[in-house]
Amino acid sequence: MSPNPTSESEAAAPQARRNARVAIICGVVFASMVGAAYASVPPYKAFCQLTGYDGVVRRAQAAPDHVLAKTLLIRFDVNVRDLPWTFTAEQATQTLRIGETGLAFFKVTNNGAKAITGRAIYNVVPEAAGAYFQKLECFCFSDQTIAAGQTMEFPVVYFVDPAYAADFETKGKGEVTLSYTFFPAADAPAGKPGAEPSRGKTASALGGTARARL
Repeated sequence: MSPNPTSESEAAAPQARRNARVAIICGVVFASMVGAAYASVPPYKAFCQLTGYDGVVRRAQAAPDHVLAKTLLIRFDVNVRDLPWTFTAEQATQTLRIGETGLAFFKVTNNGAKAITGRAIYNVVPEAAGAYFQKLECFCFSDQTIAAGQTMEFPVVYFVDPAYAADFETKGKGEVTLSYTFFPAADAPAGKPGAEPSRGKTASALGGTARARL
């Protein structure tokens, strides 16, 4: 006897429905996982800045109360991604004692035809130094809006915590590289009225100043 096509079709229908349900469930779960990953970015960044995890520099409230005799060579690295900006470090390296407060300057020029807001991300190498390399003032603490053709000079005030010299992962490391990368701020009002900063001095994080040049 030949198979009944209608019976085979009816038997396959429940399986097809089950497959469709599984596909929908998988899609919902995947979307939820992606959403959770994006939602976790701000807490992850805050965690890294608090702990120095993953080479992220910590934000400090005060300088250490003692300075060691041991010195470190600090190297500065700068990069730009998808911005018509020229970004330079005014010093290639600095040598300072562990616990001593250092002051470095960086210069950014907007070569574009309109005001643009950028955001700097940062980390240090070796990664283990992230727990001890701390900043009191930095342009990376907030977005920076630079007018067309304008040059801004930003100070960074930093130190290396004396505990660096006691950690077995870092005490033998005589060099630390601080790296910055500027990229477009996600919510930047680039080119819109009001986006251009005032001429002259512009307030920066922690009460410092960024010098504007035209």
